[in-house]
Amino acid sequence: MRGGELYKVEGAGNDFLLGTGAWADRLASDPALVRRLCRRRLGLGADGTLAVFAEEGSAVRVVYRNSDGGEAAFCANGARCAARAGVQLLEKPAELVVRTAWQDIPAEVHGSLVTLDLPAPPASPERLQLAAAGRQWEAWAVEVGVPHLVVPVAGDLGELEVERWGPLLRAHPDLGPEGANVSFVAATPGGAAVRSWERGVEAETLSCGSGVVATALVWMAGHDLGTLTCSTRSGQALIVDALGTPPLCRARLTGPAHFLARITPTEELEGE
Repeated sequence: MRGGELYKVEGAGNDFLLGTGAWADRLASDPALVRRLCRRRLGLGADGTLAVFAEEGSAVRVVYRNSDGGEAAFCANGARCAARAGVQLLEKPAELVVRTAWQDIPAEVHGSLVTLDLPAPPASPERLQLAAAGRQWEAWAVEVGVPHLVVPVAGDLGELEVERWGPLLRAHPDLGPEGANVSFVAATPGGAAVRSWERGVEAETLSCGSGVVATALVWMAGHDLGTLTCSTRSGQALIVDALGTPPLCRARLTGPAHFLARITPTEELEGE
């Protein structure tokens, strides 16, 4: 036995394979293993992996990899799942710190509901006019741990061809060589709806937590709001509270994080 445990978890529909102990060591260090495990249909299937380590005091450290095996500095839904793992698996208190490659993030866990206290973006959102496949898009570039592009959409967001426009905007030349995650947003009666195309997954995900925060900061600034409820493709809502004057302020992100299954992969799936 290798030791450690491997779980399937999800935060507002953003799904991950989460490892502790020896499994955390492997997920943190083996991009090829991450790619095998995350493949839909041919593997276990996930948007990415979370290697969660117990730290001194009330802290856990998380190493996040996208499904392509690449490491990313931050994933808000992943950090929320890591916080719950810290409480449920690693005997950490309900108020803890999640150490990410971006910053140390205070978190609170109340059952399946997890809140993160996020720092302000390093700069105000940059307004952009982007051309893609003959269409003009007004968008805002904003960083919440990783780069995001917030794209307002008029009308029914469910009708938008995200699989067409997401890749074009995610890799738009004006965003630089690394591109950005893309969050399409439209007004709803109770707040806003958000659909997300994520780099490193190179597909639409059911939600992107940091993308929702980036979107909410831009949206709240434009609509004079202090709180925004964002519906996601999963049908689960994420709530963003501004801790100051948007868009250049700290924010609290609250939403669900669930453990779905404990997993024992076969040696064939592990590639040995």
